[in-house]
Amino acid sequence: MTRPPTAAQRRVIDAADPVTGRLRGTEFQLAALVARGLAFRHPRPPHDHFLTPTGHRIREEAPPADTPDAAEAPHASGATGVFAARVGGEAETPAAGPARAREVHSAWTGLLELRRMTNTDGAMDRPCGWERKHLVQAAALALEAAGHLPADGKGDGGGGGYRVRATPQPEAVAVREPDGDALRACAATLEKAGWQAGEYTEPRTGTRYLLASPRRT
Repeated sequence: MTRPPTAAQRRVIDAADPVTGRLRGTEFQLAALVARGLAFRHPRPPHDHFLTPTGHRIREEAPPADTPDAAEAPHASGATGVFAARVGGEAETPAAGPARAREVHSAWTGLLELRRMTNTDGAMDRPCGWERKHLVQAAALALEAAGHLPADGKGDGGGGGYRVRATPQPEAVAVREPDGDALRACAATLEKAGWQAGEYTEPRTGTRYLLASPRRT
């Protein structure tokens, strides 16, 4: 079994960009992570370092209780990192405007790069492992990056805008939009982003919604 990373290495791993896995650290720290198979150096300038799939798995695991500084290690994830896509209905939402648009564009560009680096065939039109582990955030990012507007924080009823929610089904999220045309537009966006999306009706309420899952081929 591979020995766990040191506390200092764990801090570098946990502070990686939540979408792309880009790392920041000293040359010694980054080289040590590369040597252990937890990171790789991108061959193109500026030769940044990124987490490997193994590095991503370690970041998502809780650090061992006896690891020094484990309590203080920052945890960056799709939901709690420096960037979080709007899933719709948040009580507190990021300020809109050019700054948010730039953040969303940067996150989406980074996600496409992550697809290229981690999909075995380098495909950028198909979701990657990170997206399959963060379904709600991944689907919401695809929608927000395409210009769809999320619902405000006034509950789950009424008001326009999309809402992305987890479902009991593995690898599937529900997307709701009170406007039928907007719901179909969300389906088209997700399909273009590499998802499968089907429209369904809730038996009790008659409400239409999407069931979306990442495409594998």
